[in-house]
Amino acid sequence: MKTIEISVIISTYNNPKWLEKVLWSFDAQSFKKFEVIIADDGSDEHTKHLIDTMRSEVFFPIQHVWHEDNGFQKTIILNKAILASNGKYLVFTDGDCIVRHDFLQVHDDRKEEGYFLSGGYFKLPMDISELISEDDIRSQLCFDIEWLRDNGLKKSFKNNKITAQGLKEKLLNRFTPTTATWNGHNASGYKSDIVAANGFDERMQYGGEDRELGERLFNAGIKAKQIRYSAICLHLDHERGYVKPEMIEKNKAIRAQTKSSKSKRTPFGIVKEDSK
Repeated sequence: MKTIEISVIISTYNNPKWLEKVLWSFDAQSFKKFEVIIADDGSDEHTKHLIDTMRSEVFFPIQHVWHEDNGFQKTIILNKAILASNGKYLVFTDGDCIVRHDFLQVHDDRKEEGYFLSGGYFKLPMDISELISEDDIRSQLCFDIEWLRDNGLKKSFKNNKITAQGLKEKLLNRFTPTTATWNGHNASGYKSDIVAANGFDERMQYGGEDRELGERLFNAGIKAKQIRYSAICLHLDHERGYVKPEMIEKNKAIRAQTKSSKSKRTPFGIVKEDSK
């Protein structure tokens, strides 16, 4: 069995069509010493069937960590995936993000003790999301700005995420006004740091649930490095029917408490602790 240096944790829920494209993109990675753990928040049999099929089509091992559908419980399934991981370094992304061939190489090259890495994503409209084929992913054509423009992508400063290289890439990472935070679609850190923070706060639902982990890492003295223009992933469009205002407000209150108390560890995480 090959050495696993990185565990990639991919969250998903009932979108096997997009997840298939994501798994093709990991099969095109230049960095090879990784496993994929799919953190499945209660998908039906279609996702299980896809994963079973893909296991024989890709070079990397896949774990499928699943629990029954009981509403938005992404934080719970992510913690189960963390426990299942074999790598010392964890990369987190979502089942709607196609990653460029050097995505994991960038995470591996930039990782550093005492830091986590903060990346972004490049949003695609639905028509291009649907258009992208397996061949487009394996050939990396879908990351070509001219191909994207030919297929309807509008001009924008954000297109620099696709095209920036060398000095321009470094300058954009350094001077972007976007704060380096823990972003669930593109973030990574040492497993030991994440476990020390007790993983994700399982009280949290949609809205800042990823960033709250980063805020505890900051409280513990872990710093963040910006890789927004270096580790590139394309975000496939989809509806967000699970978003509810009460979820957002509950999460804001938890994050405010994390900041005010300078909490380094949640009692509502991987290990359930007395919160008194």
